[in-house]
Amino acid sequence: MISIVIPSRNEPFLTKTIEDLLANAEGDIEIIITLDGWWDKIKKKDAAGKEYIIDVPIVNDPRVHYIHKGKGMGMRAGINSAAALAKGEYLMKIDAHCMVGKGFDKILANDCEDNWVVIPRRKRLDADKWCIQDVGKIDIDYEYLSFPGNPADWGGAGLHGMQWNDRSKERTGKDEFLIDENMSFQGSCWFMKRKYFDFLELMDDETYGVFANEAQEIGLKCWLSGGKIMTNKKTWYAHLHKGKTHGRGYYVQESELIKGNQAVNKWLTNEANWKKQTLPTSWIIEHFWPVPSWPEDWKKRLTRISTL
Repeated sequence: MISIVIPSRNEPFLTKTIEDLLANAEGDIEIIITLDGWWDKIKKKDAAGKEYIIDVPIVNDPRVHYIHKGKGMGMRAGINSAAALAKGEYLMKIDAHCMVGKGFDKILANDCEDNWVVIPRRKRLDADKWCIQDVGKIDIDYEYLSFPGNPADWGGAGLHGMQWNDRSKERTGKDEFLIDENMSFQGSCWFMKRKYFDFLELMDDETYGVFANEAQEIGLKCWLSGGKIMTNKKTWYAHLHKGKTHGRGYYVQESELIKGNQAVNKWLTNEANWKKQTLPTSWIIEHFWPVPSWPEDWKKRLTRISTL
């Protein structure tokens, strides 16, 4: 069985996401949703500032389970609450505004080793029409961790996930790269064995905060303890970039961004940042070298960044 967990807060497309998962799964699944400080109604405002209500119907299906938290606890706590009830051998996390490819569940499970975190190919979702959005750009298969040289970055200078389009273009259409190593990922969807989720000690909100740097926590723990992040291009999911049109579900405080960023930056020392870490952070940079935004003298330059 595959247990699919969905942390959510004020998500107008949650029901469509659940229905899409149910319609496209070909094996045994369960879906566990955390309603984080909300229930089935969302207050919105139109262009004139007038408030209106969106209903988000509950899906009545024996494979679907809801956890209602009267008070918002954050995304990491939402994932952990759902994972604690999971019965499946595999655990999949997906955002509450996504659609998936047919047979996604079997495809991901067929190629998932004990110490892998698997990421499906990412497409762009037009949620209002509930279809893949064609914006004239390639699908997103790879991401990298940026060089921490810009203090104006979201949350401050740090290891931020960025789309690695050149790597995507170089490896698209080649069978040997259908399942391929990936330096990082966005965090909107990931898949692994349930036991590996426990091994990685996810999700650590005490250290990383309630929301930000989800992919960095997972990815750095995975790679630097001997595991692998793998992109599986045999299947896909389409993710909604909310922006100003749809707004955020989870509200992210700046202090939480800074907290998460500072926790991630601690991986930049050669000392063990986590008790199960077996490799220095320099290993992942060298393994994927050359990495966009990283200068040749990156080791020397890191010592000059006072915020790390």
